Amino acid sequence: MRILCFSDLHCDRDAATDLVRQAADVDLVIGAGDFANRHKGLADTLDILAAIETPTAIVPGNAETVEELRQAAAKWASAVVLHGSGTELNGGGRSIHLWGVGGGIPVTPFGDWSYDFDEQQATTMLADCPVGALLVTHSPPIDTVDHDHSGQIRGSLAIRECVQRCRPPLAVCGHIHSDWEKQVTLGPTVVLNAGPRGVLVDLDL
Repeated sequence: MRILCFSDLHCDRDAATDLVRQAADVDLVIGAGDFANRHKGLADTLDILAAIETPTAIVPGNAETVEELRQAAAKWASAVVLHGSGTELNGGGRSIHLWGVGGGIPVTPFGDWSYDFDEQQATTMLADCPVGALLVTHSPPIDTVDHDHSGQIRGSLAIRECVQRCRPPLAVCGHIHSDWEKQVTLGPTVVLNAGPRGVLVDLDL
């Protein structure tokens, strides 16, 4: 199965247009949040992405709320918004389970505009993630692909614990721009910080 993964578009219309092109040749699309800039420009970005017909799972970032994302994605027929919830998508003739949690985890230093959750809230939203489901989060698991420009780790312990418990074949995230397109393994899991250009992942499911 070929999966197109991306995150952190932040209203980049050219990047969104290129993702539409790339999505034509994959089985599944995953968008790991931050489509907007501080709650601005979300609809413009989603209107471009709505041309993607491939089954798609998306989560909110810390730059848009889940309510804003659901409203903006209403015309994107192939997309499902996840936040503390899961879905089953048919990708490449196979049924794929996914679980998603958005927002900044742990709470960011960015202030009131940022859509954030603490580790306890994240643990609750991840509690029902099925073993083996693909995991989509905006924030990375701690000490994986979460090193900022100063080298400090900025990820989530709750997300890391979920990865270790549920052992997804793939965990897609974003949020930490300095680690875009980097991937590591955590047990059997490939953890990918996708970034806006899109990363193609081939999984044998």
